Amino acid sequence: MTYDRTAVSAWAAPASKAALERTTIVRREVGANDVLIAIEYAGICHSDIHTVRGDWGPQPFPVVPGHEIVGIVAEIGKDVTNHRVGDRVGVGCLVNACRECVNCRRGEEQFCLNGSIATYAATDRDGSTTQGGYSTHVVVDANFVLSVPAGLDPAAAAPLLCAGITTYSPLKRWGAGPGKKVAVLGLGGLGHMAVKIAHAMGAEVIVLSQSLKKQEDAERLGADRYYATADPTTFEALAGELDLVINTVSVSLDMNAYLRLLAVDGAIVNVGAPPRAFSVAPMSLIYGRHALAGSMIGGIAETQEMLDFCAEHGIGSEIEVIAAEAVNEAYERVLASDVRYRFVIDAATM
Repeated sequence: MTYDRTAVSAWAAPASKAALERTTIVRREVGANDVLIAIEYAGICHSDIHTVRGDWGPQPFPVVPGHEIVGIVAEIGKDVTNHRVGDRVGVGCLVNACRECVNCRRGEEQFCLNGSIATYAATDRDGSTTQGGYSTHVVVDANFVLSVPAGLDPAAAAPLLCAGITTYSPLKRWGAGPGKKVAVLGLGGLGHMAVKIAHAMGAEVIVLSQSLKKQEDAERLGADRYYATADPTTFEALAGELDLVINTVSVSLDMNAYLRLLAVDGAIVNVGAPPRAFSVAPMSLIYGRHALAGSMIGGIAETQEMLDFCAEHGIGSEIEVIAAEAVNEAYERVLASDVRYRFVIDAATM
């Protein structure tokens, strides 16, 4: 695969709600601390769809989505020491941050006080607009490039760069492990990763899904129990039992009903982003010393830790690999929940 930085093949949304189309983009020259990556696979995240359809406000179109990137290092800058040409690497949701503020210094670059830089549709430090992984090549600051362990299938590893870290981080922070009852609310792109990771951490894993249609999948992924939230007896059966609920769905819920499922000191952590606010009665939190929290991806060090954990435990995303020209159909299928559980684009078809 040849590389011409002024004519990199990509798929971009030209305008809000427009279909993605093949185009060419310009990548920056490889700087002293940059890594040029020949992309192998790019995962499709629901965030990509929200962005290009304008659900999250105006965007700097044309936009090349994609923040679940796996590829091979093709060139490094003269000051790069942590990656070599030929290494398999990954890039997630971040490509820059100040690296100087208190949050960056403690490894929480996603909460950079001076503004972290997203992999696409963001303004980079040099004033350019970042363009994502639906392309053949990308140039990224070496500090934001992850090592993909040899034990991971590269296609199945791509969604780990978003879905994996989005679920690993709160599971680790809120103590998922032996003796803990962890519920995963929603069995989709995020939820299936939460099940796999929580199971590998040693927790008892309970899946809460609207219906029973994914029960066999849940058990195969590592769930110990499965309940349908459409059945009101679920909320009676699990009352006061759960230590942790990872809420992966992006719809507004009766949060008071879910808070009643928590044991003393239990927590609900939201990683989905519903468009409307929750209504929460204070006593739902006060009685039982419950917590309602949120979590957003993870820092670079924690993301590397997650990749290493997944390699150690043989965890990859459940994927369907597609050609780039199928991306618009894939978007419609994501919206229809017709994928188990993540689409990954084969960059060789860009």
